[in-house]
Amino acid sequence: MKKQSQASQKKSRVSRIRQTNRKVSSRKATASKINAAQKSAGVNRSEGIRLFQLAGRPTKEQFIQVYGERGPEMTWEQRAAAGIPAEKFQAALASATRHAR
Repeated sequence: MKKQSQASQKKSRVSRIRQTNRKVSSRKATASKINAAQKSAGVNRSEGIRLFQLAGRPTKEQFIQVYGERGPEMTWEQRAAAGIPAEKFQAALASATRHAR
């Protein structure tokens, strides 16, 4: 068996360190992508909760009464596109309740 010279040992250590650094940097890149997605999801979720509270915390039955069968499954953007945004939900509910009688 030949003994490695100090220069070649140093090179092998350096290459191992570089490989480790590449792995760590790729993990960091993946983690930052995940964090960005989580932040985006958190922002969207908080906006949905804010609109839900603005609408007066309606029940599933109230959503059905105002928006129809698909009401509970719709997003707030879809509900607004249907003509009844969160700000007008309580008025629409009162109108729907009056017409149901």
